[in-house]
Amino acid sequence: MIEAFADGLWLADGPVVQGAGGFRYPTRMALVRLADGGLFVWSPVALDATLRAEVDALGPVTHIVAPNSLHHVFVADWAAAWPEARVHAAPGLETVRPDLTFHATLDDTPDPAWAGTLDQVVMRGNAITTEVVFFHRPSGTVIVTDLIQHLPDDWFSGWRRLIAKWDRMTGPEPAVPRKFRLAFTGRKAARAARDRLLAWPAEKLVMAHGAPVTEDAAGLLRRAFSWL
Repeated sequence: MIEAFADGLWLADGPVVQGAGGFRYPTRMALVRLADGGLFVWSPVALDATLRAEVDALGPVTHIVAPNSLHHVFVADWAAAWPEARVHAAPGLETVRPDLTFHATLDDTPDPAWAGTLDQVVMRGNAITTEVVFFHRPSGTVIVTDLIQHLPDDWFSGWRRLIAKWDRMTGPEPAVPRKFRLAFTGRKAARAARDRLLAWPAEKLVMAHGAPVTEDAAGLLRRAFSWL
């Protein structure tokens, strides 16, 4: 289930999940090896015995990260499987999941455990969710959750296919969905975060909902945020 994407960075696809309105979404998580040998788990997918064994083969899970207030469904299972791991929440998630124990809330400063390996920026000003975007420095990989998506044109059918096209979940290249564009009511804060993101020397892009991009990630990101 786990595939190497870059040196010290692995991806694993989870099962398709169903969201509001019956929309189905593919899921993807990332694992990063930190300087101390521990694993940083980003947006964990459904956990089963096979995936757990593959993760354990890579190293100990030391940090579990929920990068926005929408990607939290499987965090409890991972925290139970690796009780020594620290669980990190995107801003606002604590109110959505008061049943979970979070050890820290993510902000614009990387945790000392992953500083140097990962950078991060909080995309503030969005009414739907506050997402924390990460940058894997060794491979030049930007890691986004829902902020940028790219599903196949035939992923949905019927009226959902029309809405997905309007929303820019589908299209010629990865893009910020229209619903998220409209939800960026705090444009000043959003632009400041965007500028930090675009300053990263991006070479690749990993999305929770879409195939990874391995060429011209910097140009794609500039185009994706040109509307802001």
